[in-house]
Amino acid sequence: MFVPAATWEQRVTYVIAQPCIDVKDRACVAECPVDCIYEGGRTLYINPVECVDCRACEPVCPVEAIFHEDDLPQGWARYKDVNAEYFESVSPSGGHGRPLVGDGDHPYVAELPPQGSRKKDIAVFAIGKEEAEEADLWFPL
Repeated sequence: MFVPAATWEQRVTYVIAQPCIDVKDRACVAECPVDCIYEGGRTLYINPVECVDCRACEPVCPVEAIFHEDDLPQGWARYKDVNAEYFESVSPSGGHGRPLVGDGDHPYVAELPPQGSRKKDIAVFAIGKEEAEEADLWFPL
């Protein structure tokens, strides 16, 4: 029995939502086995046609911006379409393909005001061994 390939509307995939905007950590890019995550100007995008639903990207995102489309919080549900439309709008054939503009963004993302960086808030607690040794000089016990 022939089963047609799923279109982007039918595919179950992972989605990058608002916490990635203006952060773009890229840990997910390194982890993705099929290279389906692309960089826009302010955020990263997952190509829904290329995503194989492997879940490798989700746990490595330090700002928790990646969700299975069925688990997207209500307030970020629009990002399912944003990720898909990004590839549809930049493909020369009008279909889903590699984005032509690496520094562009989906219009919805481009119009958002600058986002605060939760990554910076998290990173402030991560210090290297050398920094810890120097800190001891300033705060003797």
